[in-house]
Amino acid sequence: MTRLDQLTAALCGPTNHLCQKRTLFRMFEIALIALICLFSISILWYTLKTGIPPMPSSGRVCRVILGASEKAAEGPIIDLGSGWGGLLFALARKYPDRPVIGYELSWLPWIYSQAYSVIFRLKNVRIYRQNFLTTQLPDATLLICYLHPKGMQALQKKLSSDGQKLNTLLISNTFALPENQPVETLRIDDLYRTPIYIYNLKDAD
Repeated sequence: MTRLDQLTAALCGPTNHLCQKRTLFRMFEIALIALICLFSISILWYTLKTGIPPMPSSGRVCRVILGASEKAAEGPIIDLGSGWGGLLFALARKYPDRPVIGYELSWLPWIYSQAYSVIFRLKNVRIYRQNFLTTQLPDATLLICYLHPKGMQALQKKLSSDGQKLNTLLISNTFALPENQPVETLRIDDLYRTPIYIYNLKDAD
């Protein structure tokens, strides 16, 4: 206890409710700061580990991807790096009768997404805290990702080795597969003319 704390305790006395409230408020502040630091360190750690922070897609990007998703056949949908779940939950609402699966490594976005899916009763959503690059993915008719150049290279190798179903569609936000030509490239009406690449993975075999 610091001298200031000792002086405050002597002046206030143990039964002074005002002093007790100040002490509790101070403890709450310390706990809140510690929690924020912990969450920040967690996000930074997984950003360094995966090479990309859990960045949400913009509203315009989400709308374009939702439209492009209609090109895929009926079946499960997988979001490779679902982050805070914005696009994942939009897909779950658009396709309530289809399994919508997310993979996210970072603790805080994963916890948030789990809580959101429970609170809003999105029963077709499953979110795994796993690295999709080292996990055997279930069969799906639609894969969606927002990665980075090295991540796309790693995804290319995984798709080649895992042998996805012939009718799988891949939609990638911003970054392209290094060895495949997209069947279509859409451009978002934003400052960067963000590209959305659409691949039919049967062309990857």
